Amino acid sequence: MSMPPPPQGPYGAPQGPYGPPQPQPNPYAQQQPWGAPQGAAPQPWGAPPPGGPGFPPGRRTRPGVIVAVVAGALLVAGGVVFGVVQLGDKADDKLPVSSGSSGSSGSGGSGGSDGFPAAEYRLTVPKTLLEGDYTLQADTSATDGKDIEETYDPTVRDPKAVVTQYTSEDGGTLIVSGMWGRIKKPEFSRDTILKGAAEAEGMTVAVPAREFTPAGYGITVACEVVRSEDGGVTSTLPMCAWGDDNTASFVAVVTEETALQDPDKVDLAEAARQAAQVRKEMRQPIGAGAAG
Repeated sequence: MSMPPPPQGPYGAPQGPYGPPQPQPNPYAQQQPWGAPQGAAPQPWGAPPPGGPGFPPGRRTRPGVIVAVVAGALLVAGGVVFGVVQLGDKADDKLPVSSGSSGSSGSGGSGGSDGFPAAEYRLTVPKTLLEGDYTLQADTSATDGKDIEETYDPTVRDPKAVVTQYTSEDGGTLIVSGMWGRIKKPEFSRDTILKGAAEAEGMTVAVPAREFTPAGYGITVACEVVRSEDGGVTSTLPMCAWGDDNTASFVAVVTEETALQDPDKVDLAEAARQAAQVRKEMRQPIGAGAAG
């Protein structure tokens, strides 16, 4: 008498007494980067984390895992970009670029009696960015932003931090880590942000910073490409920053495509345009209604 065939799983695979075989755990998904949203349990390889970085079902491929690892490294970088360079009384002598005001386009203000510009603009946290392509996933400004606000910098007055993470439907991640206040040396703040991000653990500069002035935005943006190494995974990461009289911020958009690119092939001009668009959508006059 022949034995009946084993029961079939939902996809035709034989099931054991305890259900279908379980995938092996993802070693990267178990690492909680600094500043990452807490509370999510480690996810098995191939499973989208509930409420996590926004990877839809079926897209948690190895490139997707790379993007998640890079995003984690970005959260680390975003938390330290403003704290790497502790400025002394001779901060003006350490400017990595010219100390002119070309980076302060559009912020206006005649300045206060202390030599700092007037406070006229702030950074808001919209529900979406990049014309609706990215949706707010986490706003940790009140927690991770404290390090930014408490870091001594004689070129900034009354800083307030904005630290956010956005995700797209196709698995991209957008990190924004910035501040608003009264900024005496906008270009210095901008370049210090990039310097700090590139010096975060596991990051190495692959393409040095270059300046771009995207048409129609009235701001000069600096962008560079770094290589991120985490858990044996090496990935490509374009990152940008801007600085004006009232706002300065780090912006990075991580996608599967860019994470796997040769650093020399990254379109930094497009990365600069995206950063300028983020600034346009987040930067609002003080007193105006918040966008998010």
